Amino acid sequence: MRATPLILILALAALGACESEHANTGNLAAVTPTERYAINVRTAPVEMKLAAHAGGLSAAQADALRTFADDWRQSNGGDIAVKSPEHGADPAGAYRTANDARDFLIAQGVAASQVRIAGYEANGDGAAPIVLSFMRYVAEGPKCGRAWSDLSRAGANREYPEFGCAITANMAAQIAYPADLAAPHASDRADAGRRQVVTEKYRLGATTSTPKDPQADGTVSNVGQ
Repeated sequence: MRATPLILILALAALGACESEHANTGNLAAVTPTERYAINVRTAPVEMKLAAHAGGLSAAQADALRTFADDWRQSNGGDIAVKSPEHGADPAGAYRTANDARDFLIAQGVAASQVRIAGYEANGDGAAPIVLSFMRYVAEGPKCGRAWSDLSRAGANREYPEFGCAITANMAAQIAYPADLAAPHASDRADAGRRQVVTEKYRLGATTSTPKDPQADGTVSNVGQ
């Protein structure tokens, strides 16, 4: 009976050790990856530099611009700036190449209002290029694997601090349109004609869904029956 206080003291000390172990982790309250880790979305410029040619845009430059236009389209397409050097070696060639680049981008589907030509000071640099650029959204996930906690010390019965880091990082790497995380897409206009058809069928008590396509029927094989 005299040993009982000693046993209680040891038990309390053990509980205190577990609590202190939990306190060392920062008392993390997050239980899901999105609560502990987040994907940061920021804008970053995409640039392309073209040499000024007296004859305008070359065939090789046109191929490069075609890839540039594809990247622009996949980035949800913002405004494209075309900066032409002023006071360079060949101002006329730079102006012609910049205008050819603008016309080429418009032919690739970029709206004319989204391509702006502006000048920048070349300070006599004969190699000053034409610079095309647009802004795109970039998703940045957390950096994982820098440190690992001891998974054998689970006295607090809580998730470990790295829980969800890899999942969030993989999601950030797989998102095709990071702009979707910043703001939703604008809704398309409603189909007034289809809405009127559905409303009339509803009033008549008819089926409002699209008729079933007979070609979509599946047949189980009769082999072996």
